[in-house]
Amino acid sequence: MTSGSVELLVLGLGNPLLGDDGAGLLLLDELQRDAAGWGARVEFLDGGTQGLMLLDRVAGRPTLLILDAVALGGAPGTVHVLRDVEALGLDSHHSQTAHEGNAGELLAAALLLGECPGQVFVVGIEPAQVKTGIGVSEPVRAALPAAAAAARGIVEEVMAGLAQPAS
Repeated sequence: MTSGSVELLVLGLGNPLLGDDGAGLLLLDELQRDAAGWGARVEFLDGGTQGLMLLDRVAGRPTLLILDAVALGGAPGTVHVLRDVEALGLDSHHSQTAHEGNAGELLAAALLLGECPGQVFVVGIEPAQVKTGIGVSEPVRAALPAAAAAARGIVEEVMAGLAQPAS
């Protein structure tokens, strides 16, 4: 890839009309505030509830960071940071979100088709409630700064790995 090409796709998933299911999109908004510092090598995408329709957008990417509400059975507001094998096993954990084609299903489909990104990260927040209503619950709102910091750390880690040594 050329130095100006996109190396990292940051994909926000969720439905802001279903309470805590909108957490991934809030995280995406937070990370986009730092976009200027990362340059054109990072692409941000609001995937909303498109689910498996996003397959062509993630296929074959060097690196993918998914931001989503991730229900793994923890306490509401728990921040989950999953990397590669853990992220690819999301579907087997029966992670649930209110939208079709959650992160686990999207990654499982990409893997099945041989189109999985080279590196995969998921930063998610355990939802307290996924029901009709605008706005996230207090546990999820309180977890947003920690989740955003974890996601920023991953972007910085990826960008540092892409830095070319001076010749």
